[in-house]
Amino acid sequence: MKLTSLLATAALGLGLATAAVAQDKTKVGFVYVGPVGDGGWTYEHDQGRKAVVAEFGDKVETVYVENVAEGPDSERVMTQMALDGADLIFTTSFGYMDPTINVAKKFPNVKFEHATGYKRSDNVSTYSARFYEGRAVQGTIAGHMTKSNIVGYIGSFPIPEVVRGINSAFIHARKVNPDVQFKIVWAFTWFDPAKEADAAKVLIEQGADVILQHTDSTAPQAAAQTAGNVITFGQASDMSEYGPMPRVSSIIDDWAPYYIERTQAVMDGTWESKDTWDGIGAGMVGIGEISDAVPADVKEAALAIKASLADGSYHAFTGPIKKQDGSDWLAEGETADDGTLAGMNFYVEGLEGDIPQ
Repeated sequence: MKLTSLLATAALGLGLATAAVAQDKTKVGFVYVGPVGDGGWTYEHDQGRKAVVAEFGDKVETVYVENVAEGPDSERVMTQMALDGADLIFTTSFGYMDPTINVAKKFPNVKFEHATGYKRSDNVSTYSARFYEGRAVQGTIAGHMTKSNIVGYIGSFPIPEVVRGINSAFIHARKVNPDVQFKIVWAFTWFDPAKEADAAKVLIEQGADVILQHTDSTAPQAAAQTAGNVITFGQASDMSEYGPMPRVSSIIDDWAPYYIERTQAVMDGTWESKDTWDGIGAGMVGIGEISDAVPADVKEAALAIKASLADGSYHAFTGPIKKQDGSDWLAEGETADDGTLAGMNFYVEGLEGDIPQ
């Protein structure tokens, strides 16, 4: 056999071997609503992606696209990932729900995981965290620490997840401080540092000395730091660079165990469509270190709430609780069911203003 034929045969063999190795890899895609450097929501999802790589090494290939607008553009990105051979695709924002369902119909052999939504199919699972448990801890600290009795809250979009968080924070702030008021500014964005900073400044101008946020950047932290004497809480990520003041604690989203578990299920052929909604007890919601700017007795009270939520001895929505219009919702000792929480579209008694439609 000629040398050129031998080389060609060797090259062909090498190519087939390389293709076989590539085929053996499980390809996992991630669609992100913000930049991986946002310091909050998308940053933590990308930490979960990195944990998948660390866990499985060369058995996986991960890809991601950041700054994907909710709507038609996300459908295009998901479609391309599926066409490029993704076995599993995580779509990490509420507004990706319908696009995920649409694309999943076209690729029945690809598994999809949608964060924070409620629509499921044979090859689409949903997953979310009980962020409202973390809000109960934050509300406890906020109610104790406010001197003006005005707590500002930056909302992203008026979806149940965000409304739940506002209600939970308010209920627990009121439990320790009956005089507390909440002022809410809707930013209508997940990530826009300029808008988020402006929202924080407006709330501070209105007398808020505590700022909570359900948006993804660290801009509200920076605005509070500039203002002085205003406390904040990290959102989705620890944001500890702003501690010990203004950031006094945080909600940390830990997606890594879930991402590893679901990737393993695809590898094993055991993946099934399901709904997952975990909280502090399961570790999906973490509470960042409470800084020394928080008095010891307040820290103790917050940690007690955290512990009771974690072990299930306490539910963040436990009656008696009335709705904003004064109608009864939960009787003494009654706890909210998941169905009502999943679709929550009302404020509890004591909150002012309307939920935008």
